[in-house]
Amino acid sequence: MKRQGIPRWQRPRVGFDTRGGAGGGSHPVNETPPGPVPDSLRQAYWFSAFKALSFQVVLGGPMVLYARELGASATVLGIVAGMMPLLTIAQLPAAKHIPRVGYKRFVVGGWTTRVAFIFAMAALPLLPEAVNAPSRLALLVCLLFAFNLSRGISSCAWLPWITQIVPATIRGRYLARDQLCLNAASWTAFAFAALVLGADPTPARFAAVFLFSAVAGTASLRHLRRIPDHPVPPDERSRSGPVPWRALAAHPPFRKLLRMNIAWSIAYGGLTPFIVAFLRTGAGLPEGRILWLLSFTFLGGLASFWLAGPRLDRLGSKPALGFTMAGGMVATLGWGLMAGGVLPVTALTGVPLAVLTGLVNSLFAAANSRLAMTIMPAMGRNHFFALFAVVWQLSLGLSPIAWGLALDLIGDRRAIVGGVDWNRYSVFFAATLLAFAAAFERTRRLDEPTAGPAHALLRELLIDLPRRLLPGQRLDR
Repeated sequence: MKRQGIPRWQRPRVGFDTRGGAGGGSHPVNETPPGPVPDSLRQAYWFSAFKALSFQVVLGGPMVLYARELGASATVLGIVAGMMPLLTIAQLPAAKHIPRVGYKRFVVGGWTTRVAFIFAMAALPLLPEAVNAPSRLALLVCLLFAFNLSRGISSCAWLPWITQIVPATIRGRYLARDQLCLNAASWTAFAFAALVLGADPTPARFAAVFLFSAVAGTASLRHLRRIPDHPVPPDERSRSGPVPWRALAAHPPFRKLLRMNIAWSIAYGGLTPFIVAFLRTGAGLPEGRILWLLSFTFLGGLASFWLAGPRLDRLGSKPALGFTMAGGMVATLGWGLMAGGVLPVTALTGVPLAVLTGLVNSLFAAANSRLAMTIMPAMGRNHFFALFAVVWQLSLGLSPIAWGLALDLIGDRRAIVGGVDWNRYSVFFAATLLAFAAAFERTRRLDEPTAGPAHALLRELLIDLPRRLLPGQRLDR
C-alpha cells in the first residue's frame, strides 16, 4: 500500500498513528446501538453543575459588571473576558506531565488551587476605601490571571480523562447531558447574582456573589474526587522526546477542525462581554436587568440537550455544527438591529435572542468536543487534546481583546445610514455576523465519515419534531 500523504509522525515507528482505539481514529461512532450512561458518571454531572455555579460568576456577567463598576474600558473588559481562554496555552507544556501525575490528580490539584483564588476575589470588594478603584481593578486582573493560569495547567487532563471513561457510543449523549447540567446551574448562578446585586449594587453585594462562587467551587471538589480515575495508557507513560507539534497540527481532519474553531472563536469570542457592554452603556439597563436577561442564554443551553441529546450520536457532529453557525448569524443580526435602533430593547426582543445565543454556544460545545473525541488518534491523544484546546481557547481569548480595541477606536462616532444607527455596537454585531458566515463555510469542510447529511438534521428539527408534538404522537425519538 502506498504511503503517499501519510506524515512521518503518523507511521508506527514514531508512535503516533490514526488508529482509533478507545474512541479515536476512524472507527465509526454509530454502528453500535448506544447503551445507558454508566452510573459512575453521575458524579461528573454533579461536578459540572457545581463548577458552573462557581465559574459563571467569576468568568461571566457578574465579573464583567464588577470590572465595569471599577471603570474598566472596553479593552480591559476584553482582557478580562479573554484571559481564561488565552491562558489555556499553559496546556502545551503541562501535557507532558500527565503520565507522571495521572488524570484525576492533575485535575483535582488545579481546581483546588482555583477555588483558593476565588476566596481572595470575594475579599476584594471589602477592602478599605483607601484602596481606590484603579488599584482594585489591577488586583482583580492579577487574581483572574492566577485563577486562569491554574485552570489552563490542569484542564489539559480533563478531555483525555473523560475520553477514557465515557464509551464512544454514548459520548454525544454524555456531552449533551453535561451541557444540560452546566446550563441549569449557570442559570441558577445568574439568577442568584441578579437577585443579590439588584438595580444598585454595592461592594458588599459583589462580595456576597463572589463568596457564593467560592463555596460552590468548594462543593464541586467533593464530586470531582468521586469521579472514577483511569490509568494513563502505557504508550503515553513511556513516550519521551520532543513532541512533533507541527506534525500533529498537519493531520488533515485535525487541521480542518482547528480552522473551524478559529473561525468560530472570532465570531463568538466577543459576543457575551459586548452584549453586556451594549445593554449597560448603549441601552442604559441596570445590572440586575442585564443579568436576568443573560440568564435566558442558559435556558437556550438547556434546549440544546433536548435538540442535540438524541441526535448527536445518530447524525454526528457536523450537521449540528452547521446549525450552530446559522443560528449565530440569526442571533447577531437581531442584536445588531437592537443596537442600530431598528428593534426596541425590550424583553420581547431580548429574551428570544438571549435564548438563541445560549443554544448556539451550548450546542457548539457539545458537538465540537464530540467531534474532537472522534477524530483524535489514540496514540498521542494527550498532546492532540492539548493542542486542540489551546488553538480553540487561544483564538477565543484573543477575539474579545481585538474586538475591544476596535470598539475603543470607533469610540462615540456614529452615523445614520439606511435608517440604522451605525455606532460601535451595531458595527460590532454586523462584523460578527460576517464571521459566523465564514465559520459556517468551514463546517462544510470538516471530516466526519459517519455524519449524516445536514438536511437530515433540518428535517428532524423543522418537520419531524413539530409533527411529533401533535397530540397522540410519540416524543421519545
